[in-house]
Amino acid sequence: MTNNPLLTRKAQKTAAIIFVAWATAFVLLFFYTLNFSWVVSVADSLITNTLLVLCCVVISMVLRFYQPKDEIVLFVIVLAIALSVLITWSCRCLLTGIFAQDRTYISFLNLSLVFRFIVIFVFLAWCAFVNVLWYRLEGQSEMQERLFTAQNLAKEAELNKLRHQLQPHFLFNSLNSVYALTIVNPKEAGTMITKLASFLRGTLKRDDEVWVSVAEEMDYIQLYLDIEKVRFSHRLNLDIQIDENTLNLSLPGTLLQPIVENAIKFGLYNTSAAILISIFVRVEGNLLMVSVENPYDPETKATDGTGFGLTAIRRRLYLLFADNTLLQTSSTEDNKYITTLKIPQKL
Repeated sequence: MTNNPLLTRKAQKTAAIIFVAWATAFVLLFFYTLNFSWVVSVADSLITNTLLVLCCVVISMVLRFYQPKDEIVLFVIVLAIALSVLITWSCRCLLTGIFAQDRTYISFLNLSLVFRFIVIFVFLAWCAFVNVLWYRLEGQSEMQERLFTAQNLAKEAELNKLRHQLQPHFLFNSLNSVYALTIVNPKEAGTMITKLASFLRGTLKRDDEVWVSVAEEMDYIQLYLDIEKVRFSHRLNLDIQIDENTLNLSLPGTLLQPIVENAIKFGLYNTSAAILISIFVRVEGNLLMVSVENPYDPETKATDGTGFGLTAIRRRLYLLFADNTLLQTSSTEDNKYITTLKIPQKL
């Protein structure tokens, strides 16, 4: 149900001023132009305009609770005609009863009924159409607000779904690694389980955080890399360069881990040699830039970027920023695969 414009204090104050001005104008018109007495002029103006105001309120209330979907124009015209007839008849009865002895005024009153009806009808019809427009615009505004709220709720639900999907995605890979270590190196497997527990505990604590600082996210990534270092030992080398100016900047939480995981997967899984994973964090204008670089085998599907991790990140970035270009991948001639993440900063 839309709000009634007459219920606002500003509208009521404006309406009162208009009523006083309108009624005063009629009094002056009757007194100075038609040469009626002050009593007749004031009574005619107050009775006619008071009934007119009451009918305007009735129209506003009727249109607030009921507006036909079809034939709204016909409905408004019929309503305005009915109320105009009611006002005209009521004015005639009341004023005739009060000034029955004043034959000059009664004669004028009877002659002016048609003109009064036309003026009152035009005023009431205008009032009705203004109310129809007001309520239609209010209803449309409320509908857009509900749609916007529903879209936001749907977006938040999808974001939460993506974030919760990423956690088991990493967990499944880590459990496979733990299983492999239990066979070849049980001691290291125990260390990895301990670090994995700390990593998951930290993930649960920050589950409700939509945005985190670069410093917090890199601590989170370092814990993940410690787990992977246990698994790959000397084969995994890291080069992490973070611009100090970026430490207090923000980014969506748990966004980098799938990218780093993707780099390790395609950098190490297809070779037995040691490899270097490079992470660069810098700021360019209003963008936080994060680049993750890893070697790759051009004969594999590493450069396709179709894994769940990157797909989920693209979708999450689009939901947050409505931009499909914030996650970019490229490759160099010396078989380096680069994933670049751009995060617009809140002003």
